[in-house]
Amino acid sequence: MNYSAVIFKFDWLNNALIKFFEYIHNLVHSIIPNPNLSYGLAIIIVTIIIRLLLFPLNYKQIRSTVKMNEIQPEMKKVQERYKNDPQRQQQEMMKLYKKHGVSPLGGCLPILLQWPILIALYAVFMNLPGIDGVKFLWINNLAASASMSDPATWILPVVSGATTYFSTVLMGTKSGNNAQAKQMGTMNIGMSIFITWMSFRFTSALVLYWVTNNLFQIGQTLLMKNMEAKKVLKEELE
Repeated sequence: MNYSAVIFKFDWLNNALIKFFEYIHNLVHSIIPNPNLSYGLAIIIVTIIIRLLLFPLNYKQIRSTVKMNEIQPEMKKVQERYKNDPQRQQQEMMKLYKKHGVSPLGGCLPILLQWPILIALYAVFMNLPGIDGVKFLWINNLAASASMSDPATWILPVVSGATTYFSTVLMGTKSGNNAQAKQMGTMNIGMSIFITWMSFRFTSALVLYWVTNNLFQIGQTLLMKNMEAKKVLKEELE
């Protein structure tokens, strides 16, 4: 797959996001003139703003996941009852989905709709203008990737992998099938290891964006799951 061609298709979005970043950075820089603080803070602020703009899509994704987890016991009963009749099992599962107003693909569409923005953000944070040599907190250069010879630079990639793991675990659908649950657990670990490895290759600016994105996602998921749990409890009491 030609990733450069894919990114080129979203060139207009890349330019729009770069201009948006420059606007936010100039605003932050007018308050905090030190570029070693303004650039890093601008990355964090831009990430949070984008996450807030994408909230409706994330809300649908998380709500779909929560609902799918709620009906897992009923799904397991259907699977056990019709384990020797796959066609009937599929029919009963569709009835169950319709009854509770959920879809097994309900959490996928929001992710697909966000994909162009994620691709554009990758290009933006990999090539931020004027960022070469800029420091932020313990990060020596936001334009550089982590160095294997400098353990201090490992912090961000490791945090990137860890937050990716917790984010995917929270967003995952619980499974009553032990084999499937084990497979999902292995996939989550594999994904976090892969992201950690890639974070050593990406610029620190991009990894900082990814960590901020993950932390926001974790907080948002925990909040919404708590709200959904209270809503279900209230409905049961009524």
